[in-house]
Amino acid sequence: MAPHPPALPVAGRPAADRHLGPALLLVLPAAVLALASLVVPTGQTIVRSLQDSRFLSSSHRFVGLDNYGTVLKEGDFWRALGFSIAIAVVPIIVAVLIGPALAAALDQAGTWPRRVGRVLMSLPLVVFSPLAVAVAWHMSQATGKDGIATIFGRIDSPDKAATVIPFVTAAAMFGAVCGLALLVFLPVLRARAEGRRITPAMLAVGAIVVLAAAATSLQAFTFSGVMGDSRKSSTLIGMQYNVAFRMANLGVGSAVATITGLILAVLGVGATVIAIRTGLGIKLAPAPRRGAPEPGPRPDAARSVIAILSVVVVLIFTVLGLWPWLSALFSSGHGSSPSGGSTGKIYLNTWVPPLLNALVSVGVAFLAALGIGGLRPLGRRSELLLLPFAPWLFVGIGPLSVTGYENERSLHLLDKFTSLFSPIWVSVPALLILTLFCRRHAARWRAQRATGAPAAPSFFATVVVPALPLAGLLAGAITLIGAQGVLWPSIVGVSVGNRTAPVELLVRVGEFISANAQVGLTTPIVAVILVFIALAALQIFYLDRLVITTGPDEEATGMPGPAQQPGRPAPIPAVGPGLPPPSGPPAWYAPPPGYAPPAGYGPPSPYGPPPGYAPQPGYGPPPGYAPQPGYGPPPGYGPPPPQAPPETTSADPRPEPPSASEPERKPDHGSEERSSDDPPHATDD
Repeated sequence: MAPHPPALPVAGRPAADRHLGPALLLVLPAAVLALASLVVPTGQTIVRSLQDSRFLSSSHRFVGLDNYGTVLKEGDFWRALGFSIAIAVVPIIVAVLIGPALAAALDQAGTWPRRVGRVLMSLPLVVFSPLAVAVAWHMSQATGKDGIATIFGRIDSPDKAATVIPFVTAAAMFGAVCGLALLVFLPVLRARAEGRRITPAMLAVGAIVVLAAAATSLQAFTFSGVMGDSRKSSTLIGMQYNVAFRMANLGVGSAVATITGLILAVLGVGATVIAIRTGLGIKLAPAPRRGAPEPGPRPDAARSVIAILSVVVVLIFTVLGLWPWLSALFSSGHGSSPSGGSTGKIYLNTWVPPLLNALVSVGVAFLAALGIGGLRPLGRRSELLLLPFAPWLFVGIGPLSVTGYENERSLHLLDKFTSLFSPIWVSVPALLILTLFCRRHAARWRAQRATGAPAAPSFFATVVVPALPLAGLLAGAITLIGAQGVLWPSIVGVSVGNRTAPVELLVRVGEFISANAQVGLTTPIVAVILVFIALAALQIFYLDRLVITTGPDEEATGMPGPAQQPGRPAPIPAVGPGLPPPSGPPAWYAPPPGYAPPAGYGPPSPYGPPPGYAPQPGYGPPPGYAPQPGYGPPPGYGPPPPQAPPETTSADPRPEPPSASEPERKPDHGSEERSSDDPPHATDD
């Protein structure tokens, strides 16, 4: 008996093909930096929250959970939590309702209207400066020169501030939120052109957007700090800043930071689990050939007009929300710097530290994404390696600012140029996004390897190169966010030569309560033009080709199946998805009545010589030949008996063709061979 073939690996492909060592080596830098800049500071914050620690005191007496009792028993914490949630309500509605509606209008409008809409919606992203906009609204409210600034009411008391600031924040961020929503929902809708269901991906992306918006509102600091600055209009991070740095109580401030970090950890783990369980992935669609029609519904003029009008309406509301800032930006007066600080030094402090931070944090995240999503060391369970990073997915500098300040002070780095660097050296959001991208392209790489392509060059061309523009976009976004941040620079750099543009703007506003306070200081025109050109090019040539889907990798369906592994017989092709139909007429076809094939055509006789056949002279057994006893055909050997034709109830034995009410069934593409690296629970069909 032939031996049984060897069993297949559990994950569905050879264990030697998982690249465990190289993958973990690529993940190592991100893991080390996450341990040093996220895990250890989090532990330090928790320890400090259990101590009675004052600002300049060297003694830190252990008090257990007393600081948490102080925080939770007072009404300030719950008031700050409610205010943080109130800030998130309107932006979430805009992100999950107006954003997808705008994306759907552009998706149905055709190539050029969609790309024009993308470019126009890039403007709110590149010019948005939270501090400058908040300062402009605050100045307009104080001077009463701009009617739009008081459309939601005047902020002349803490009670009114708690009601007005959420609406002001939503109005000022309307355009930026729509632009960001367009970036994530348009790729989801683009999957419809490939015949894939978009509902699972829309739900998954929408849920992650809601969690991200909630996490951002918990850490909001600028609008409430500039316009409200009271207990009734503080977010959780605003409350932490007031307790730790204004009241000089680092222990209670660390307790607020720990509770905030715990909430953010739950949100981050939830978003990561959604991405893993739904099989969320990002891929770069092939560039269309010049002159070739785009897949999907053919656009018409009406859809194009609707899409352009939708973009125009969104831009009008964006201008209204930014009008106090725009009016101050184009005012004729200019205030001089009371500190005499050099503008060049200010811009150096503003842009260089966040740029270097972004290059390092996104760089190590990119390497880890290549290891987890590209080389896939654990097979279809490789995305589980994201879970150790997930608690810090939405954590910014706020919850780690108390510990970061103490570490900078112990190293004697306060108020120096090096202190302006963010203490977070790995970008967990970039790690998640790039891993989802590399996951999809890894399926293409494995399919190429199955055809005999070399491993390293094909991996570089199929996975690394397509992900580079996305990594560059994430690095640029982190640079802009860091340059516009005000919390960390205001803690560590307040001297004349160590101020960033946001901190310098706050100082000038303290001297000039007018529209002449140079609100354009945080958005230099050269930086705006360069960033806009780069983002517009990415929108047209790269982001417009991104597709977000859920479920298995469709490129993996062409990979060798288990029966094609070495040492196993190849499977017999059958009718199914990706295989040509069998040759010959359909099963229901029958010749018309009276049809007869020409003479000589038709199936051969099953047994025996043709009619009229006679052997040639000289052929046959010799004279007197007789078979030996025991030789000859076995008993029962011979042609099979003729079979009776099957009984039919109709005079016409032909099967009926399919009727119009019962369309011909097509092959079920959902039965295609799935990739062994994809979760079996998530499907698109």
